[in-house]
Amino acid sequence: MSARFVMGSESPEDDSGAARTPSSSGSWKTIKRIPKGGRPYATSLSFAFALTAVMTALVLVAVLSFVWEGQFMAYTRRNMQAIATSTADAISELYAVEGEFNDTVLSAAESASALSSDIVVQVTDTRGIVLYDDTWATADASSPRGSEGNPPPTAREAVVSANVEAPNGAVVGIVRLWALGSDALLTKTDSAFRSNSYGAIATAAAIAAVLACVIGYFVSRGIARPIQRITSTAKQIRNGDLTARSGVTGSDEIGQLGETFDDMAGTIERDIKLEHRLTGDVAHELRTPLMAMQATVEAMQDGVLPADDEHFEVVASEVRRLSRLIDAMLRLSRLENGTTEVKYEKTDMVYLIKSLVSAQHQLFHERGLHLRFVDETPHGELYADVDPDLIREAVTNLMSNAMRYTNPDGWVKVSLRQDHADVLIAVQDTGIGIAKEDIPRTFSRFWRSDVSRERVSGGLGVGLAITKEILDRHNGTILVESELDKGTTFTLRIPQRRQR
Repeated sequence: MSARFVMGSESPEDDSGAARTPSSSGSWKTIKRIPKGGRPYATSLSFAFALTAVMTALVLVAVLSFVWEGQFMAYTRRNMQAIATSTADAISELYAVEGEFNDTVLSAAESASALSSDIVVQVTDTRGIVLYDDTWATADASSPRGSEGNPPPTAREAVVSANVEAPNGAVVGIVRLWALGSDALLTKTDSAFRSNSYGAIATAAAIAAVLACVIGYFVSRGIARPIQRITSTAKQIRNGDLTARSGVTGSDEIGQLGETFDDMAGTIERDIKLEHRLTGDVAHELRTPLMAMQATVEAMQDGVLPADDEHFEVVASEVRRLSRLIDAMLRLSRLENGTTEVKYEKTDMVYLIKSLVSAQHQLFHERGLHLRFVDETPHGELYADVDPDLIREAVTNLMSNAMRYTNPDGWVKVSLRQDHADVLIAVQDTGIGIAKEDIPRTFSRFWRSDVSRERVSGGLGVGLAITKEILDRHNGTILVESELDKGTTFTLRIPQRRQR
């Protein structure tokens, strides 16, 4: 599903390549429905499960055909060979007693014939004359019984044989065995077992495919349901309901997707609310000095106030306030857009922060505040690849905030330490603090808590937003810890090495 947003360009061209008159027209299209003929995700997943089951069965059949079939044929051949060998040994023992082939000697072959009606047992002498063939017992009385006997299969792998030996070790006969009516050494029982095995595999494959479809259907529904909820929630948000949430949670990928989506939706809702508040804040920040200037100028024009240096200074002061506000907004905009160049250089952070605190000490003293610097580095020096001017600006913004919102005789402490490969700069005050619910909005532009708005010394409301952008450009982070009426601590974490 997708959304489409098309706006007229500054110099659109028609199909012929000629430029048309610039247009500001545009078109907007809502999220499309599922296209006709599209396959639902649950169906696709069920089909994939079934295909996997079928492919598994086919692989099993292939393995059986090339591996199990050969093993089975070798097994049946070993059995037949064992019968032929034991029969030849039995005949050899009787031959040693009788000294010739007679009915007593050949009776040992009858024992082998009795094992299965599908096995043909044939005994010949060294000249190839058939002495015993168990098919004679079932042949017609009129059928000739000669030296040819029942001819064995022509394929060598279809017959097994064993030698009949005299006491002196000479070969006096041969015992041959084969399966009746088969070109392989498979009896009817063996053939039935093989056929039944393949039939069982085919049945198991069919059952597996059906079970895979059923399991796949329910599993895919379980997977597709949270995706559908996320999609539905996205439509609600797209249609203006910013409070909509999917409610999908879990430790798997879809659960994490749902939680991330809801967090994103919450961020969007919060940002839009802040954007609406930003409009009012900007209007308020601009309106206050403009109203003061307008009232003073109109009073001087009407003769209510004299046009002297004192009242001109009031106007000039408000102009400077507007100028600072606009400069701060431009500064923030350049940082956000990446147009401000960051000049990285190896900087002694101890010297940088210590000199900054020393420069600000008199200003804090005039406000009745105590300011001190605490060096927690092990050797009194700590280097980092930073833009010293930007870092100085970020720390100055935090110190200015601490100075504005700390009551007289309060403390402001700036400390520096190293944590693994990071530089940590902390600005701690004993000021009015920030409410717990307001902390996430601390770095929003023009945001000030209701308490700080009541203070005459309130700033422009963009210093912390600028500080955040400076830390972002250095791939750093800011930690805020605060408690109402107890104070606030801002901790800047900056990597020592520049991440290229």
